[in-house]
Amino acid sequence: MAKLLIIEDEADIRELISFNLEMNGYEVQKARDGEEGLDLAKKSDYDLIILDLMLPGMDGLKVCSQLRKDANKKDIPIIMLTAKSEDEDIIKGLESGADDYITKPFSPRILVARVKSALRRSSHDVSDHEANRISIHDLVIDTARHEILLAGEPIILSATEFGILQFLAKNPGWVFSRNQIIDFVKGEDYPVTARSVDVQILGIRKKLGERGNIIETVRGIGYRMKGE
Repeated sequence: MAKLLIIEDEADIRELISFNLEMNGYEVQKARDGEEGLDLAKKSDYDLIILDLMLPGMDGLKVCSQLRKDANKKDIPIIMLTAKSEDEDIIKGLESGADDYITKPFSPRILVARVKSALRRSSHDVSDHEANRISIHDLVIDTARHEILLAGEPIILSATEFGILQFLAKNPGWVFSRNQIIDFVKGEDYPVTARSVDVQILGIRKKLGERGNIIETVRGIGYRMKGE
């Protein structure tokens, strides 16, 4: 049974989410604010976190960033909840390390479907080690351990950034549109803006430092990983 943490300050929404997840067989714990949620997240192991963006005190962006800095918690899938649908708010959530987002008001069925999808993606990362080891340029991408080494040094990426880099590295030299990239990482018909994909690519390049140029922008089409 997957163990989930809900960090949401609105009691009715918190209980609605909890009820629907428990009805689908998940074990659920709840937190009313960012400080409590971060404390619970660090004290126990969770398979997924549902995190509200607008929280009193420590907001969702800070909670997410803190978790991504923790070596023991950096791989937990995080679904961000936001009452706003503007691109800027979605982008901020993704930049902080969230793997997915849902805007309020939302359908409980869609929420549960997104949770199931995120958990499936997470479980795929523990498949056969050698079969999922990619070496290209100075990168070694280990999907079994969800680890990336650049010139022997570890790099910390969010689950979404990891998926994008893995996809491009598996297909060096091939150009992919933003929609093709997001279809691979999130699944088909996933609602996402082109700019959100651009932000993820920018984040990957920053973390690769001087080697960020191995991901090329192909004007008017999308992105590709340089061939060796």
